Amino acid sequence: MKDSDFIDRELSWIEFNARVLNEAARKEIPLLERLKFICIVSSNFDEFFQVRIASVKRQKVQQEPLLKKISKRCHQLTDIQYDLLKNEILPSLAKEGISYIDADNYTAQQKAFIESHFRHNIAQVLTPLRTDNTPFPHIKNMETYASFMLEQMSGVHKRKDDIMQPADEHPIALVQLPSNIERIIWLPANDSTRQFTLLDDILSVCGKELFPGYMVKETMFFQIVRDADSAVDEESKEFIQAMKNILVKRQSSFAVRMVCTSTSKTMLSFMQEKLSLSDDDVYTVYGIVNPSKLISLTELDDVQNLLYPEWKHFQSPDLPEEETYWNTLRQKDILVHVPYESYDPIIKFIKDAARDENVLAIKITLYRTGNNSPIIKYLKEASQNGKAVTVFIELKARFDEERNISWSTELENAGVTVIYGVVNLKVHAKICLVIRREADGIRRYLHVSTGNYNPKTATLYQDLSILTSNHEIATDAQMFFNIISGYSIVKPMSHLFMAPTILKSRLIEMIRREKDLSTQENPGHIVAKMNSLCHKEIIEELYKASQAGVKIELNVRGICTLKPGVAKKSENIKVVSIIDRYLEHSRIFYFKNGGSEELYMSSADWMERNLDRRIELMIPITDATVFKNVKDILFLYFQDNTHSHTLQKDGSWKQNKPLKKEQSVRAQEVLYKKYKKQNDIRKSKPRTEFIVRRKD
Repeated sequence: MKDSDFIDRELSWIEFNARVLNEAARKEIPLLERLKFICIVSSNFDEFFQVRIASVKRQKVQQEPLLKKISKRCHQLTDIQYDLLKNEILPSLAKEGISYIDADNYTAQQKAFIESHFRHNIAQVLTPLRTDNTPFPHIKNMETYASFMLEQMSGVHKRKDDIMQPADEHPIALVQLPSNIERIIWLPANDSTRQFTLLDDILSVCGKELFPGYMVKETMFFQIVRDADSAVDEESKEFIQAMKNILVKRQSSFAVRMVCTSTSKTMLSFMQEKLSLSDDDVYTVYGIVNPSKLISLTELDDVQNLLYPEWKHFQSPDLPEEETYWNTLRQKDILVHVPYESYDPIIKFIKDAARDENVLAIKITLYRTGNNSPIIKYLKEASQNGKAVTVFIELKARFDEERNISWSTELENAGVTVIYGVVNLKVHAKICLVIRREADGIRRYLHVSTGNYNPKTATLYQDLSILTSNHEIATDAQMFFNIISGYSIVKPMSHLFMAPTILKSRLIEMIRREKDLSTQENPGHIVAKMNSLCHKEIIEELYKASQAGVKIELNVRGICTLKPGVAKKSENIKVVSIIDRYLEHSRIFYFKNGGSEELYMSSADWMERNLDRRIELMIPITDATVFKNVKDILFLYFQDNTHSHTLQKDGSWKQNKPLKKEQSVRAQEVLYKKYKKQNDIRKSKPRTEFIVRRKD
């Protein structure tokens, strides 16, 4: 197939960020939720430039036209983002009693406060750096700096022999804003309103105190984004040290983008020359270099009216609250759907395994676990309780490398067997196997998920988990762990499908089967939900299935390089994307299979990296009740007409809207109300209580 049969991956990602930004622009969304989306856009762009654009820039000669398109669209979205922030979000916050006061609008009282605050709490931490030395000062990745153009005060004479005096008439000095000082500074107020300024604003007013004998002619704040796509030496005998070296290298790799607050040609040209940045790499913005720092405003007290109404995380009605789950799981599989349902059962599953004297072993894969992880705590406890605990921890999880190195050290110190992934492959599967001695022999209990073992993100990301003691699936799980930890000729597993060995070929086989079984009277049907779709082999098979009359519905949150709706190629394919209060993260795949329906959930997106270069798992859903629930969840997403967009064949996305308000369907709200109703019914059921009489 030709490149024209696909949407460009990088441009598709940018349009995902445009859909996120669209949520920030919606006036019906609570104000601080809109601010959250503004912050998410900034964080998304930072990662995009560090990883994807850095990769494209390495091929600059071949990719110059693409880089131009990327720059043009990213500048457009950045302008929209800052226009929203400056002209809608911040003024609306001021009306709600939370006012941003910039350096140009300090009252005399506020100026006195910030000058005192600067002298007592900030100045001592700052280190001004001259720029006329060789080498040029090191500019750290993702840190905010102030740049000052100076001019000697009249009447101040410098000594000719003073080596600290610059040769330049207008020297430029740099000051890093310390990351350990709060960026938001609250100002004293005379009324009930809350007023804040930024460390940037304080430094712009007080920075002159750092340069005795000089005036500040111009000030610019900026942040440099550097390449973070460096690969670790997988063959290194000192793998952890090699990973640490990568983290150090990330701070000094080549610059990819500069976000700055000044149009001063002198300072811009100076920084561009020093950092080898073109005009396309420079993003001049209003006032706030990194809006993601404003996220703490959403955590203030008494702002609930500016946020979405609270949605609770309900307890699963199928699991006992006090007892262990072993008896329940011997009878049936349990589906846990976060964040609508609480993540507590997953933590309890591991905690109970750690403390149960009959549990012999625990095996688990960890990718991103978050800070202060209770899962790490219970795995350490399990080892200390004499259980054989094996943890496959992926050190190459980008931007979580440092935390994962720390976890691995803690676990090893507690006696856990730690395996640092697989050479040249990332272990991205999410699976935990518990081996327990019981009256009738050894039984295995299994947790498989579409999301990470991270309790914090489980309150924000939509994911599915299955808890099961299914013998066949548990046997495959044990084989899976043996494969990735030891020497093994990979055997096909009966129920679990593993990438990069069999998962892709299984997907292709099922797509082709759907095509072969499809007739005009009984057309095939494929429904899939994922984060990204850009695997060309998979897309080509979907095109062929569409041409054979198979109805294909795809819910793709982020990147999608498939072109839907193209005559005689993909006219039977529809692609939708949902951006709402929760991040859609689960991967679910449905195949009609001539009426013998099959349904799977997986850790893998349909991308080259997932299917060809990662250890991933796909699990069939075999329990009838779980099957119905997951299928209903999957199909619901295609009814959403309030927070969904439909992909057009030119790569643009069209927002879906209900014809009438009463016809509106918001998938996430429907799901929340479903779980709330379940919880209300469970709580309303009378509890059976036996009163036992005893002799006095």
